[in-house]
Order: sequence, then C-alpha cells, then structure tokens
Amino acid sequence: MAIRKLLLLLKPIDPYPFLQTEGASLIKNPQVLKYLESRCKVHKNAINFCQEILSKKPVEWKPISRNDLAHPIRDVDMVITVGGDGTLLHASHFIDDSVPVLGVNSDPTQAHEVEELSDQFDASRSTGHLCAATVENFEQVLDDILFGRVIPSKVSRISLKLNSEPLLSHALNDVLIAHPCPAAVSRFSFKIKNKDGETRHNKTVNCRSSGLRVCTAAGSTAAMQSAGGFVMPILSRDLQFMVREPISPGLTASLMHSAFKPDQLMEVNWYSDHGTIYIDGCQVRHNVQLGDTIEISSDAPVLNVFLAHGISQIRSRY
Repeated sequence: MAIRKLLLLLKPIDPYPFLQTEGASLIKNPQVLKYLESRCKVHKNAINFCQEILSKKPVEWKPISRNDLAHPIRDVDMVITVGGDGTLLHASHFIDDSVPVLGVNSDPTQAHEVEELSDQFDASRSTGHLCAATVENFEQVLDDILFGRVIPSKVSRISLKLNSEPLLSHALNDVLIAHPCPAAVSRFSFKIKNKDGETRHNKTVNCRSSGLRVCTAAGSTAAMQSAGGFVMPILSRDLQFMVREPISPGLTASLMHSAFKPDQLMEVNWYSDHGTIYIDGCQVRHNVQLGDTIEISSDAPVLNVFLAHGISQIRSRY
C-alpha cells in the first residue's frame, strides 16, 4: 500500500511542566535540573528534525500532541510517534490493525551520562524498545518504508472480556488485575482453558496475592521481566502470566508463572470487594467487583509496528 498521508503523534514538547512554577524551579539539585532541561531540549529538537524531514517527502502529514488524541485514528496510511515507548503505547489504543505505526525514540538513554551521574540519580532516558528509529536514522528508515523496502511486524495484543462483554481497549504490553489499594490482598482464581472449552489443569488455581499480570511478547521486556519473568520472541502470540507475590501458594506454586497459547484463554474469577484492570500501565482502567469474571486471550487485532530488527534484516539483503 502506498503511504501518502501520515499522522505525526508527539509527546508533549514540555514534558516536565513542574520545572518552573511562578518563575521558580521546583527542582533544587542543579544536576537534576540540567538533566531535565536537556531532556526537554533534545525532545524538542527531535520533533523539529522529524518535521523538517517530512517536509521534504512526497507525503501529506499533520502533527498532533498525544494529549489531544481522543478518537480512533482513521483516514491515514501510517502513524509516526515521536517520544518513546509510552507515546507508542498511547497511540496503540487508538489504532486498529489497518494502520501501521513507526516509533521514533526522541531522547535515547546515553550510557556515559547514566554512568557519570549514577551516584546522584538515575539518568536513564528513553529505552525505546518498540521504536525503530532515532534522529540518527529517521530519514533512512522513513525512506525504506515509503519505497516499500520494509513491512511492519504483526505484534500481538491482549483481548479482554468482562462478564462476557468485550472491552474496547487492547493491551500492547500487559494487563494487571489487582486491588486498587496496592497494600491490599487480591483474592481470585484462574484456570487456563482451550478455546473449545477444555481446561489445561484439572483444578482451578486459587490465589491470594497482590494481583495478576499478563503480558504479550512486546511487554515481556517491561514489568514482567522486572518481576522475574522471561523475555519472549517479539512476534510470539503466546501470553505470559505471573501471580504477584502469592501468599502461601503451597502445591500450586509451580502454576503461578507460565504462559498459554493462542488457542487457549485464561478465565479469572474475582473474589475481592474491589479490583481494577489496568491496561498498559495507567493508560486505561476498568473497575471489577466481587463475582466478576475476566477472560484474557490473544484474540485482539494485532498492531502493525515497524520494528528495528525487521528493518535491519531487510537492509542486510541490499
């Protein structure tokens, strides 16, 4: 498909509005202040650079702040996000499987900076795991796409049903189901079922814990990995799950962390008075209550993403 019309989705140009309040900075550490101001400048320069490159190409494009995005994205051939993984995640909730997306990491982490400032604070910037481009290679990546030399990868998303009713939002990274108070115990049970109705385990797994996390392959490098999960191949359709901090799991301990296949689903029964489904962090939330049933599967439409590994593989052929 020819790409002629683009939407440029931008992380806010001033992502740190707390730097100045009535003329005075809320940050007193000069090194931290310098670091945050640098991040703002680098991000703003990246936006300007991407806009300059787009102005030279035979495409129609329109910029929009991610904060102003309120409706599904349609009538464009591609979305370019400029920010980090958070901006691409935000965009994914407005994109179906008909519109591909390219992420531009506007402010990549600088290893020397992290090392130099490690005794003072965490100077990490943007990881950009899902971003195929930076300002260093944006024009080359864009040309590869416009000339049809690369195609997007089909990245799995999570589909959710609450009491048999589909939720409109699909998770690109992960889903967390937990009590809204992080110190409270979440009570629930789950079982893995084949979509033809058969169960993988003979018994339901009953849990008291701090919640349940389910991730896609794309999300396996995020919170799941931090919690001790395993990294999955980016194009895997499997879903990985982990019960967080289970209380006295006993003989079911080995069932608290595993994965299930695309022809399977997870059925969760909620037994706490209150609960929340968090989709991709705090991007989207849904409340659950005692007696609710949540169905989790990979039935959601894929997200077509231009990934760095796909672009590098294509280039190796030329």
